[in-house]
Amino acid sequence: QVQLVESGGGLVQPGGSLRLSCAASGRIFSIDGMGWYRQAPGKQRELVAGATSGGSTNYADSVKGRFTISRDNAKNTVYLQMNSLKPEDTAVYYCNADVRLWNGVRDDYWGQGTQVTVSS
Repeated sequence: QVQLVESGGGLVQPGGSLRLSCAASGRIFSIDGMGWYRQAPGKQRELVAGATSGGSTNYADSVKGRFTISRDNAKNTVYLQMNSLKPEDTAVYYCNADVRLWNGVRDDYWGQGTQVTVSS
């Protein structure tokens, strides 16, 4: 009933920048938290950054000062601006949203993932 579509991944050199986008659509009444997670090969999925509808944000220590999460609540869209990228940022990045549907049901949704590769 809800789809999250991500875009913006790709290959970038160390020190470069990328901007990820994630748009939610479907029978959405409201979205509380939206966030980005990532999973590198052989590692567990980890939280990168999160943002509430009220504007509060939180970041993993490894990306503080380099990544910025933002939201456009009117468009049900969340962005992740990634600067000063490092090879260790290489992973599949997933969008997540805590959605309340029009029927009152609240559930957690995930995007399909977008690959980010940082390499020279």
